[in-house]
Parts: sequence; structure tokens; C-alpha cells
Amino acid sequence: MKIITYNVNGVRSALNKGLITWLMREKPDVLCLQETKAQPDQIPVEEFEALGYHCHWFSAEKKGYSGVGLLSLKQPDAVFSGIGIDRYDVEGRLIRADFGDVTVVSVYHPSGTTGDERQAFKMEWLEDFYDYALGLSDIRPNLVLSGDYNICHRPIDIHDPIRNAGSSGFLPEERAWMEDFLNSGFTDTFRFFNKHPHHYTWWSYRAGARKRNLGWRIDYNMTSIPLREKLLNARILPEAVHSDHCPVMLELDC
Repeated sequence: MKIITYNVNGVRSALNKGLITWLMREKPDVLCLQETKAQPDQIPVEEFEALGYHCHWFSAEKKGYSGVGLLSLKQPDAVFSGIGIDRYDVEGRLIRADFGDVTVVSVYHPSGTTGDERQAFKMEWLEDFYDYALGLSDIRPNLVLSGDYNICHRPIDIHDPIRNAGSSGFLPEERAWMEDFLNSGFTDTFRFFNKHPHHYTWWSYRAGARKRNLGWRIDYNMTSIPLREKLLNARILPEAVHSDHCPVMLELDC
């Protein structure tokens, strides 16, 4: 089972930059998208369906904002949108699909970069997501939580940890949440296979950051402990340039 997560920073923009050609080459079993920035009727789903994908979307009520998608070659047994809390669900931040005994979630965690109010919202979301994930893992033990977490876990995950020590996405309380979350029973699958520095999934559009590899690793495929023995491979795919993020791939023996 090949799963790819990708914050496309606007699915229509990514399509215009060659997303379909890339998807034809990679052919994941499941593609988790974040920041789709579109209503379902604005997305040319026929382009995905022509490749054999079943498409499921959960958009924000605000047009051109947030939104997640989950595409799969196999029709899911069931699909669920949101975490059941209106203040988050109006922003289209999570969609879940069940495939046999495996559950895959596409999630887009809030950013706190626009100020104190949104940072507080982010921290509240993180606590509620924590509870959601633990509750879901109780009933669906084989769980994959894929998406943009908007958090760098450790200094190795950011190009300049000293200057960014006070930046949203690398704040002590965010990193502590990530540590607690992983310790509660989840695996950062990329770090399971790769302990080396200079691997990032997001770069600012400013100052040639991507070309210079001045990035942040904020996109993850997290798996529950029962899936650890099923992990085959995990890689970041920086050659994909349809967004300011790049995709992250996970392969499971399912």
C-alpha cells in the first residue's frame, strides 16, 4: 500500500503545474491532499478519475481556503469528514477513509503564523486532534494520519533552529505536543527510516529558499504502533514542484 501526502497549496494551481503527469508516474494507492483551496464543484475531478481514482473532498465553508481531499485507487469501505467539532470542521481540516482494517486520514493542521488568535486556535485544535486520534485508534488500530502538521518536531527538522526558536511551527509548546503525540502511540515514519538532516517538506517562496534548501519538515505520515511491523519505506519527494510543499511517501506491507 503506497500512500502519499501532499499539501498542494491550491489543487487547481497544482493541476496547472503538472500534478496529473506526476500522479501518473507515482500512482499511489492513496493520495492525501491538503490546502485544496476549492469547493468540490470547482475541482476537475475527471482528470483524477481518468487515472482510476475515487475522489473524496472536504472543503472549508470559506471559499479559496484550507480544505482536504483523499483519492484512492480502491473505493473506501467508508468515508468520514471532520472531527465532529463545528469550529474546526467549517475549515475543512480532516477527512478519513477506511480500507478493510486500515484507516487513512488526510489532515491539515492550522497555522499560527498570522497572530496570537490563530496560534491559540492552533493549540486548541492540537489538543482536540490528540483526543480524536487516540479515540480513533481504539476502534481502528491500524491507523495512518497523513498531512501537514505545521510543526517541526526537532532542530534536525528545520534549517535554522536558533533563529526560528520563536516562530510558530517551532515553538516549544508545539514541539512538546508533537513529542507527547508520538509517545502516545504513533510513529513518525520518515524518521523511522531516515535519521539524517537537511530533509524538508516546505520552503518559503522568498529568497530562493527551496533552491538553497532552507526548509522546514512539517508534513508527515504518522502510523499507529500496530502498523510499525508493516512499514516498508518512507521518503520525501522534493523533485515534485507543484507547491511550496513537496509530497511525502509511505509504503506499507498490507
